[in-house]
Amino acid sequence: MEKHFTDSRVKGVSTGTTILAAVFDGGVVIGSDSRASMGGEFVSSKTINKVIQVHDRIFCCMAGSLADAQAVTKTAKFQLSFHSVQMENPPLVIAAASVLKELCYNNKDELQAGFITAGWDKKKGPQVYVVSLGGMLISQPVTIGGSGSTYIYGYVDAKYKVNMTREECLQFATNALALAMGRDNVSGGVVNLVVITEAGAEHIVIPGDKLPTFSDE
Repeated sequence: MEKHFTDSRVKGVSTGTTILAAVFDGGVVIGSDSRASMGGEFVSSKTINKVIQVHDRIFCCMAGSLADAQAVTKTAKFQLSFHSVQMENPPLVIAAASVLKELCYNNKDELQAGFITAGWDKKKGPQVYVVSLGGMLISQPVTIGGSGSTYIYGYVDAKYKVNMTREECLQFATNALALAMGRDNVSGGVVNLVVITEAGAEHIVIPGDKLPTFSDE
């Protein structure tokens, strides 16, 4: 006999995740884990890159529904490319965050996606913005998001310092993501990091077996 599942049992792919961005002296680090989950119970992929480049020195991290987040970032990349041609200059980081905010806000009843936007521009240097699920926009020097973030708020509050060096910020971001991945069942895989400065963007991938370990693991 054929069985029909109810809508409550059909769960889409989401980025059960840990995402992070932090400003340091002269630049910004943005990063995430690489797992995608279905309903917070089943890990559907271990190799999702959630750090998306939307312009030369502007990146965003995705959280929420993977399909929704990918659709929003694809639209944002097109709009920012068109904006850059019109202005004959690279877009500002706040402009990229505002595009994501508008897309999330105007479609808040249909979308389940939030973003961290980070980048560098000539006007304000390194910046970090949070775009919430409903389309709220906030500027912060450091921010975390996703299901794994609930485990590391204390660590972030205690360890983040203004005007850290590049190396200090990379270690801070790596430790924070490793701690979250050790506790959150739908955060894991590898760590994807991007360092953004005036000189450009540098991608760093840290395999799971190379991440720092802690005494409780």
